[in-house]
Amino acid sequence: MALSGIEIFKLLPKTNCGKCGVPTCLAFAMSLATGKAELSVCPLVSEEAKAKLEAASTPPIRPLTIGAGERTLKIGGETVMFRHEKRFENPPGLALLISDLMTNNEVEERLKRFQELSYMRIGFKLRPELIALKCDSQDSGVFTALAERVQKESAAGIILMTDNTKIMSSALKICADRKPLLYAATEDNAEQMAELSKEYNCPLVARADGLQTLAALSEKLGQFGIKDIVLDSGARSTKQALHDQVMLRRLALNQKFRPLGFPSIIPAYAMAENPMKEALVAATFIAKYGGIIILSDFQGETLYPLLVLRLNLYSDPQRPLATAEDIYDIGNPDENSPVLITANFSLTYFIVSSEIENSRVPSYLLVKDTEGLSVMTAWAAGKFGADNIAAMIKKCGIANKIKHRKLIIPGYIASESGGLEEELPGWEILVGPREGAHIPAFLKNWHA
Repeated sequence: MALSGIEIFKLLPKTNCGKCGVPTCLAFAMSLATGKAELSVCPLVSEEAKAKLEAASTPPIRPLTIGAGERTLKIGGETVMFRHEKRFENPPGLALLISDLMTNNEVEERLKRFQELSYMRIGFKLRPELIALKCDSQDSGVFTALAERVQKESAAGIILMTDNTKIMSSALKICADRKPLLYAATEDNAEQMAELSKEYNCPLVARADGLQTLAALSEKLGQFGIKDIVLDSGARSTKQALHDQVMLRRLALNQKFRPLGFPSIIPAYAMAENPMKEALVAATFIAKYGGIIILSDFQGETLYPLLVLRLNLYSDPQRPLATAEDIYDIGNPDENSPVLITANFSLTYFIVSSEIENSRVPSYLLVKDTEGLSVMTAWAAGKFGADNIAAMIKKCGIANKIKHRKLIIPGYIASESGGLEEELPGWEILVGPREGAHIPAFLKNWHA
């Protein structure tokens, strides 16, 4: 039975150190009681208290990890139905499907695309995480050979897809150190799959037709000692799958129904007959509420929009995306290159840096920490004025990189030019364009 906020508070260290992200232990206890925080963020809680608080501190949707190394994927851990209530915690993983009936060339091309389809956007590296290996051959040797090849040629997290426990066991011996996701336990093979999951310490998919049957299967796996479970409701139409996803979330969050308090997996490849529709299906379940989405193939024109959508939905709505304060070299600048400055709102940085690249004029871009605010908002808040811009110029070291003393400021803060010249004796302050689209034409007239 879950503990109340006051009962949890009695077990906390009561230091009000703030290291958990909230100012007091009482506030942290209330967050634990409502499932909006994890006990692991408190560095001072005792082992005895941890044992007593485990039920209260576990999020309504249990978090779990798949894979190992740089592409380890964490899913679950969600605490709200809607992003504006707090935030979504762990972005869903995107998986590329590879069948063991595909030719060597097909497998090679897919592995190549998996590696190459990686993008930088506003300071974030966007890429998929998983490869789902599907045993269509029903041949242990063929499937195991594919698992071995993927493990050698890719750092991806792996999903092993077969109901045959003997074939699963054979593949697991090859790639157990990658901590793959086992897909799937059913009513018929639950005990055998649970044994494999425990032996190799791997998360396990529970697959059943309908939520009632799925809940019973999940409880059964729990009795076998399996804690890291991913749910597949068996729905293969977008309408039914969406209904199931919403119900799973409601039952876990609102009813605290533990048998369904796990992340889910969506086989989008089975719900669409063409790549564009499949991308729409995937977009639906990035928003509502897939933990892992398996696609039949990756293509840049469909994968990139999905990665950007995922980034946007899983950013914290209460914290603007921000780029680190620094000097950014664009196009190998030298001592005669122009120096521009802007705010550290990530979208501002992305637009300005892209337009500088388009100009083909090598430049230095200074990004001032404005707490994630855009140029005008930061200026109005007193975070992007002459005094704090000058302070950055003096300490960042840009003067050691250039011969000239010219600084280009955004047109929206032209009124700060006089103050900057007073704060920075010997510097010439140039007022740049208001809009990023006008930067290339402005820079083409640059003279050091």
